[in-house]
Order: sequence, then C-alpha cells, then structure tokens
Amino acid sequence: MSDGKKRLRSQDWWLDYHEPDMTALYLERYLNFGLTREELQSGRPIIGIAQTGSDLAPCNRHHIDLAHRVRDGIRDAGGIPFEFPCHPVQETGKRPTAMLDRNLQYLALVEVLYGYPLDGVVLTTGCDKTVGALVMAAATVDLPAIVLSGGPMLNGYHKGGLAGSGTIVWHARQLLAKEEIDLAEFMDMVCASAPSVGHCNTMGTASSMNAMAEALGMSLPGCSAIPAPYRERPQMAYLTGKRIVDMVREDLKPSKILTRKAFENAISVAAAAGASTNCPPHVIGIARHMGVELDIKDWEMGRDIPLLVNMQPAGEYLGEEFHRAGGVPAVIKELIKAGRFHTDALTCTGKTMGENHEAIPFSADRNVIRPYEDPLKPEAGFVIMSGNIFDSAVMKTSVITPEFKAKYLEHSDHPGLFEGRAVVFEGPEDYHNRIDSDEIDIDEDCFLFIRNVGPVGYPGAPEVVNMRPPAKLIEKGIKALPTIGDGRQSGTSESPSILNASPESAVGGNLAIIQTGDKVRLDMEKGRLDVLIDAEEIERRKEAWRRNPPKMPPSQTPWQEIYRRDVGQLATGACLEPAVLHLKVIETHGTPRRNH
Repeated sequence: MSDGKKRLRSQDWWLDYHEPDMTALYLERYLNFGLTREELQSGRPIIGIAQTGSDLAPCNRHHIDLAHRVRDGIRDAGGIPFEFPCHPVQETGKRPTAMLDRNLQYLALVEVLYGYPLDGVVLTTGCDKTVGALVMAAATVDLPAIVLSGGPMLNGYHKGGLAGSGTIVWHARQLLAKEEIDLAEFMDMVCASAPSVGHCNTMGTASSMNAMAEALGMSLPGCSAIPAPYRERPQMAYLTGKRIVDMVREDLKPSKILTRKAFENAISVAAAAGASTNCPPHVIGIARHMGVELDIKDWEMGRDIPLLVNMQPAGEYLGEEFHRAGGVPAVIKELIKAGRFHTDALTCTGKTMGENHEAIPFSADRNVIRPYEDPLKPEAGFVIMSGNIFDSAVMKTSVITPEFKAKYLEHSDHPGLFEGRAVVFEGPEDYHNRIDSDEIDIDEDCFLFIRNVGPVGYPGAPEVVNMRPPAKLIEKGIKALPTIGDGRQSGTSESPSILNASPESAVGGNLAIIQTGDKVRLDMEKGRLDVLIDAEEIERRKEAWRRNPPKMPPSQTPWQEIYRRDVGQLATGACLEPAVLHLKVIETHGTPRRNH
C-alpha cells in the first residue's frame, strides 16, 4: 500500500482490483444494510464480535447489550464492527451435556474466522465452554483476538446467608435427602443463587475459565471478575473494542501470547484461586490448538501453590467480594511476589504481565485474597492421579475439608493412605436409582465409582462425578465419600472427587473392569489409586471386556456420532483429534479460495 500500512486480509475481499468482478460481488451485499463502499474500502480493520449471548444461553445473554459498547470502542479506534452469532452453549440447559457443544462451537467459529473478511475478533465469553471453544478457534486460525468476559452474577442470598450458584445445589440436595427441607424450599434455595444476569458467582468453571483467559494474557487486566451488572463491565467492553483494533495494527496474534510460559501462568492462577477441575481439559485443548506442548502431568507444577482466594466452593465469599478485593490482578500480584509467575509473558495489551501488574496494588481485603505467606491452605493445586485403574485423573485439593481429610487422609498408622470397598454405578441413571436403595451396601469406608460417562461413552463427559453419599450416611454427618469417574463435575462442587479419568471405560480403560466389592487403595503421597487385584486377574477381566464390551447408548444426533468418532480423552483436552492437525490456518493457507 502507498501509505506503508500492512495490507489487511479483509482487503483481499473488498479491495482487490486484480479481480474487480469478485471485489464487486463481495462488496455489494454488505452495503444493503447501510454500510458504504468508503468504509469497507478504507483500509480500516474489520473486527468481528463473536456473539455467544442468546435466550438459550442466559449465562452469556447480557453480551447482547455489551456488544453495543464493544462496537463503540471499535468505531472510536478506527475499526468497523461485524457482529455474528455463535452456536449456543449453556451448561445448565443443554442435554445430554454442554461439553458436547464446546467442540461444535469451536468448529463453527474456525470457519467464520477463516472464511470471512475479518482482521480481528472480540471473543465474548461466560460459560466455561465458550472460553475453551472461542480461544481454541482463535488459536487455530491465529487471528488477532481478545476475550471479553461477561462477568459473574451478583451475590445470591437465602435466609440472610450467601447463596452461591451451583454450590448451593449440592448443599440443598443433602438437606433434601435428610428431609430437612421440602421440594419447594429446595427450589427456592437454588433459585436464590441467580439474582441477576451473568454466569456463576462462585469460583465455578465459568469464573475459573474466565480467570484462565486473563492469566493467559488474552483479556485486559481485571476483565474476568467484574460482575455482569456493574458499570465497569460495559466500560471494559468499550476498552476491549478499542484494544482489538490496535492489536490488528500491531499484528498481535494468539501465537505471540499463548506461549508455554502463558500456560504455566494459568496453572499457577488456577491453584491459587481454587479453580475448577474443568480447567485442565479446556486449557490443554487451547494449548493443543496453538501447537504448544502441555501435558496433564504439567498441572502438578501448581500442586504446592497455596490457596489465596477465599471464594466458594473452596472458601466463603462470592464474586462481588472477589472483584472488590482486586480480582485476578491481585492474585497475580501475590504470585509475582512469590516468584511463581512469568512476568515476561506477553499479553493482549502489547505489554508483558510484569508491566501490566507493576502499578497494581496488593489486595486491600485480606479476608478475600490472602497474602501468599498467609494462605487459606498451604497447598491447593490439582493432584494428577495415576494407577492401575487409569493413566491419569484429576483431584482438586482446595476443596478437601478437614472432616474428609481426617477420615480418609490422616490415619495415624498410614497418613495419606486409605483403603476401602468399591461400589460401581453404570452411569447417572443407575446412581440415582440405587444410591438410597436398601439393596446396596454403602458405608463410610466405600469408594463410589461412576463409569461410561466419558467423552465417548456418554457422550460428552457430563458433570456427574460429584455423587452425594446415601441419605443414611448424610444423616450421620458424612457429607462426602471418595468418588471416582471418567466424567467431569461442576466447578461449583465442593466434592474432592477423582475425575476426568483417562482412558475412559468406553474405550477400554481399566475403570471398565472394576467390580463392586473390589478393594481399592488411595495413596495421596504417591498420587495413585489402585484396585487391589493381581495383574493376572486384571488381564482376565480386560480380555472378558474385549470379547463382550458393554453396549454404549446410541448416538441420538448426527453431531453425537461425529463427536464420538473423532473426540479424544479428557487428559488431552477432549479435542476433535483431526482438528488439532490444523495449526495457524491463515499463515499456512493464506486467503481462502474464491467462491465464484
């Protein structure tokens, strides 16, 4: 170009006079709702707004309004906004599980970002799956991208106490099982936790994954924790719209931000925040689509990081207090002080993490964000388990209660080691049908297993592993048993489950051969969970399984069939395996072929 500016990829559609017939064809229909040739041929960056909000996705719905401020920011910075819809994803609405739709939303966004005249994109996130899907897609295409989180709901209250979204469900179901509340009060308690627009107000998977986006450097500092109804949220939307235009001019792409150091930073923040066990599959998925090596075992590097954030389910408070205490920037400040954070990692601001946080103060509310040297718990990172039942599984240590620890992990003769009897459920229907049955013998020394709930078997890996004990044990004061499964659980759950077991039972993982009555050993010091049968018996059971594997539920839709065919395991991000072969699509393939 004569002015020395870098040619924008959108100009391959709208300003290519080597093929004037094609340029005219691409232009004419985009003028029919009021845009002008002067705008589209001006060399101004064309910025997409990936709109995840809809009536079907209430956690993200307020992005419909926030997009107006994003547009204002884009325009004021000299860009031209183009808003487009994304496939809806809502954890509490989609059956059999919204995790099915993370990869569908990812695929659809890849096609939009590559196939249309876009120079950059604002990714509107809320539900955790939208963070994973949208950042994975931006990484695959490697187009300048920035995350705008929608923010959590306002605090919920019930009878004068805090009512945290999701977390109150698990508390209320125990009260219902003990018949201390009736169904009407159960509904009232749960609905009290959702008082406004926004996603979960606990450190569930939504707050966790939006914190991951910020820790990775993909959103502006302070973006993730601002509650959805606060005035700072549309202000952040405006600033995000402005920033993406400059990112296009700077050619600041995900590949410059999503480096190995960025992922290590995310692991540190996840530990300090008491984040969800859904973070590893999503973050590993992002890394794989960026071409960065990140193994499930790498999450162990955060194991000794203390719990700093006093937020449900691992702590006491909710999203409003976390934001007022300083949010993710205040957590990063503590990690920098302790030497547990890479300050030279580049971010979407065009500056490093160290530069972004140099002037940010430490939290003024030490009840909500604790100093590194005075944490809520001395170690809060994930433990990556292995053993002869699975190659890997994730255990969230930040939610281990003193009662659970005393019962299962602090035996005087063998601390950190517990042996018990397996009780096996063949999916959530079997669990709900039998958990309170007199025909099943469950005591406080049992492990509860659930299988056939992984990415292939269910399909999609639903959030079902946080199984409550039988009502008869809850009445005795036992709130949690050790639970294990090849599915996931809600980040709002306070259950210290061993989950995301890989390989899953449906593809031949040894979880498939566990039998009710088997003796099982949990060894926290070694990070192992083993069934105490000899190798010959394991092989005999595996051979029997191979000869006559259980019949999986049929795929109910075309997408479920495709998903099952191509999806990997939770340990490797539950990605579509053929998709991870396509890296940096724009750089690799250039502009797509013409359509006429």
